[in-house]
Amino acid sequence: MKAYIGIDNGVTGSIAFIGDDSSRMFQTPTHKEQSYTKKKAQITRIDWMSLEIALANLVDTWGNAKYVRVFIERPFTGKGYKAVVSGMRALEATLIAVERYGLSYQYIDSKQWQREMLPKGCKGTAELKAASKDVGIRLFPQHKEIIVKQKDADSLLIAEWARRNDL
Repeated sequence: MKAYIGIDNGVTGSIAFIGDDSSRMFQTPTHKEQSYTKKKAQITRIDWMSLEIALANLVDTWGNAKYVRVFIERPFTGKGYKAVVSGMRALEATLIAVERYGLSYQYIDSKQWQREMLPKGCKGTAELKAASKDVGIRLFPQHKEIIVKQKDADSLLIAEWARRNDL
């Protein structure tokens, strides 16, 4: 009777929902605006209000928030200032939406779900994304269009990993 939401964190990420007999996947809602720096540049931000509404719709469809588990992939924290800052800003906006709706959540490392869901031996971003896309389309053919557009099925595979492990 549980439902699972997988969140591939970031402004290019996605959100997936897996219930007993249904699944959904959508791109993380974002918007662009002038950068917080003095440079003429735009940044992409998560639209946390739209994300909160989308989460509410998923949970309301399911029926009860107490049976929904959210799994958020930890953001990138390696080298590269812009990528780290973007990941942390995205995480904060995502947490606002998740917490405002009162959903329980936990963080997972990408290696946790990838070890079980992707073929052994995949290395590097390009191979991991290609494997995620291929496995996602095989397991969830009804979401092929969004998986191809998104270029991976990470959020679906995160939710499916949690479901298979009965978390």
